[in-house]
Amino acid sequence: MELEGIKSIAAAIAIGLGAAGPALGIGILAGKALEAIGRNPEASQKIQTGMILAIAFAEAIAIYALVVALIIKFA
Repeated sequence: MELEGIKSIAAAIAIGLGAAGPALGIGILAGKALEAIGRNPEASQKIQTGMILAIAFAEAIAIYALVVALIIKFA
């Protein structure tokens, strides 16, 4: 197999696996936050603030995976 083909497959695997984890984490996080807001609506502002912060950190991991995939592809 040619080197470019191997790089493309490696980049696809890197971004695929690198995005699957944060996507699963964000889904679980949002579900648990909605459960918490349903149980205690008065605390919704504090819960939402923490949820958005955690989503931003999880999304950063997906962005790191994208950077690694681009490095693999174009290096």
